[in-house]
Amino acid sequence: MAGTLYVVATPLGNLEDLSPRAAATLTRAAAVAAEDTRHTKPLLAHVGSRAELISFHAHSSDAALRRILHLLASGKDVALVTDAGTPTVSDPGAVLVAAARERDIPVITVPGPTAVAAALSVSGLGADRYLFLGFVPRKGAERRRLLDVVAKSEWTAVLFEAPPRVAELLADLAAACGAARPAAVARELTKLFEETRAGTLAELAGYYAEAPARGEVTVMVAGTGKPAREDRAPSPDPEARARALLAQGMTRRDVAEQLAAEMGITRNTAYRLVNEL
Repeated sequence: MAGTLYVVATPLGNLEDLSPRAAATLTRAAAVAAEDTRHTKPLLAHVGSRAELISFHAHSSDAALRRILHLLASGKDVALVTDAGTPTVSDPGAVLVAAARERDIPVITVPGPTAVAAALSVSGLGADRYLFLGFVPRKGAERRRLLDVVAKSEWTAVLFEAPPRVAELLADLAAACGAARPAAVARELTKLFEETRAGTLAELAGYYAEAPARGEVTVMVAGTGKPAREDRAPSPDPEARARALLAQGMTRRDVAEQLAAEMGITRNTAYRLVNEL
């Protein structure tokens, strides 16, 4: 029988947040697939795990994926972890999960910390519904498109960003959403220098321009509170259209028939409208 792939959430920073079930899973697993083995090695030592540590990240070769799948196919359990929080959320682990499922290998979650929920819980922004966009591109049309998505979202939007680019992201968000849009920035969650700062996008952009962020950062932007309106052409004015057609020298009968076809109204309505002009 095939082994099981366990998707294990690990602490954002505070080791006390590791659940007993997660610790037991890491101890029992034959191997642990980690985004950064240097980061995960102390965690395995903390729980006393002797599991084989395998590097698996966004730039891993197909050989690394095949190696993990071979272990699973041979009946060995493998735990998938990321550097912090829940694997596959803005993380390359989804490739492994999908490959395991394609081969009917059991995949089981061991839930726990996630920066998205942790940041939202202390932001003071609405979180009954939210939009998670992960890391936005550094530049280009796709970045502009996603910033526009944030601007139009009726729900709180959650983004990840690297510390050196936080001020730039906040400034771009202020330009897209309006300087007064409420927002919050959470960084170093569960760690010694944990900080969550709330304010307008303009205030936060100014603050982090003067005091560059450090550590892992989650940016949250309040939604509009109302559904986004689709950009639609204004409804045509039947009377104005009728006058324009008459001015072209068309007969009232022909105008009425064309009006009915263009506007989707009945011929009787169109005839009446034309005759009343």
